[in-house]
Amino acid sequence: MQADLEIIYQDQYLVAINKPHNMLVHRSEIAADRTDWALQTLRDQIGQQVSPCHRLDSKTAGVLLFAIDKEAEVAMHEQFMDRRVSKKYTCLVRGFTPDEGFNDRSLTNLKGKEQEAYTRFKTIEQLEVPLPTGQFETSRYSLVEVCPETGRMHQIRRHFAQLRHYIIGDKPYGDCKQNKFFEEKFGSKIMMLHASELKFIHPIKHEEIIIKANFQPEFQRLLTALNAIKIN
Repeated sequence: MQADLEIIYQDQYLVAINKPHNMLVHRSEIAADRTDWALQTLRDQIGQQVSPCHRLDSKTAGVLLFAIDKEAEVAMHEQFMDRRVSKKYTCLVRGFTPDEGFNDRSLTNLKGKEQEAYTRFKTIEQLEVPLPTGQFETSRYSLVEVCPETGRMHQIRRHFAQLRHYIIGDKPYGDCKQNKFFEEKFGSKIMMLHASELKFIHPIKHEEIIIKANFQPEFQRLLTALNAIKIN
């Protein structure tokens, strides 16, 4: 039986959940064998039809917004399309990132078309731990707050891969040695990317809404494990 989702915002028009890692937003032909879908689980949980206002990768956890009301759904889609929704993510990456950074390298979509893409970030914490990886006696990581200004497919993951600050647990774009290291050392089975905040104007009430999501337990467990052994 599917556990109840954590609802972090709800009114008669919108509902938001803290989506777990490794959960699909909705049914997909490319994952026909899966049974854990956020849309269907939430619909059954609250007893109302819901429609996603945006998307998160299955491996990304955090704020996921749904519309209950059709007018609100259309208006929220317009806000996302017009880049009027402010999004914040948190991720753990390889290496020490600069205090602040900006990546504006374009990204190619599935049809081969080049698209502009903008990602701002700032470093929250740098962690060096006494665990050898490769030729190094210690390992360095950064906890980073990320604000994507565009919404391209896998934008954050691809932009940090371009910077060679690979997100831990990212299989397609990440560092396979680091991913294996986290799996073997900490038993990690997630990608360390979390959608931490959405900010927008409510489409019906016309007031500012800020929705925040705490880290999922596994994300927090891994951060705690690193902090417990970090070099001060």
